[in-house]
Amino acid sequence: MSVSVIIPAYNRATLLPFTLEAVLAQVPAPSEVIVVDDGSTDGTAAVAAGYASRPASSVRVVTIENSGDLAARNAGLRAAGADRVAFCDSDDLWRPGFLAAMEALWQAEPGLGAAWSDFVVVRDDIWSTRSKFADAPPGFWDGLRAVGPEAGVFDGPIVARLLAFQPLFPSCMVADRRFLLSLGGWDEGVGRTLGSDFATALLLAEHPVGIVRTPLVGIRKHAGNFSADVQAMNLGDAFILDNVLSRRPSLAPLADAIRASILRRRTDALDTAFARGDFDAVRQIAAMLGRVSGKARIKRMVAGLPEPVRSMVAEMLSR
Repeated sequence: MSVSVIIPAYNRATLLPFTLEAVLAQVPAPSEVIVVDDGSTDGTAAVAAGYASRPASSVRVVTIENSGDLAARNAGLRAAGADRVAFCDSDDLWRPGFLAAMEALWQAEPGLGAAWSDFVVVRDDIWSTRSKFADAPPGFWDGLRAVGPEAGVFDGPIVARLLAFQPLFPSCMVADRRFLLSLGGWDEGVGRTLGSDFATALLLAEHPVGIVRTPLVGIRKHAGNFSADVQAMNLGDAFILDNVLSRRPSLAPLADAIRASILRRRTDALDTAFARGDFDAVRQIAAMLGRVSGKARIKRMVAGLPEPVRSMVAEMLSR
């Protein structure tokens, strides 16, 4: 299987070498590795150029103006020449068997459009022992047709499942290049919203997808990324769901479920903001929710009280 690996990179001079070494250590080796320098202002471009200048190197560099990770991935997608494209963010890591597992999956299911592997979180270079897939709600993996000991295929859409649990991360993804291009590539219609790749996962999930249940990817959590902020992630996901529902007629049958998911995510974000004492955010999120009732209504009312009454009442409610 010929694979172009696409690494979008913005100010990752320190971590990029670890990502590149993990990608280049794959067996079978990728056909090419495309580092898309997204207008970095540190030494990222020089690091990537150093790898590209090595004798017989498969690494090449594409440079764009700073446009965000979605645009960077699409720039790499357009530049790729292999049958398949794999994506790895410039701070994430692959286990040595990642591409081999994907090759085995495609040999079993040659017509696949896209596939993802399981992953674990990496903090301070320590790999978690619990994988993302292990946190799936009951029934999430029902209907996964086995095509190998640790691989399977969802033969029908799984969009509804992703409304409750989203385990499909960019650094774990391999796709048929022509198929992904036929869908328009990574969905840039959601802008640079936090968690913007969710829109593309939802798009691909309207089609059959492959799953490798072995955790072969390490997703770094560190001060340079923002996905640890649960409040911001909930608001970002709610925005994305609202956005794609308005743009994709194919999602109309799931409109009620999508709106319920939006409501839940925004309500959760309001609760988080209230617990933090961020009352400006509480008022802003309440405005997004519109008419609210129950605890959300009480929290909105408390957020509108003057200090120090507001803090006193909030503390009483949190006991």
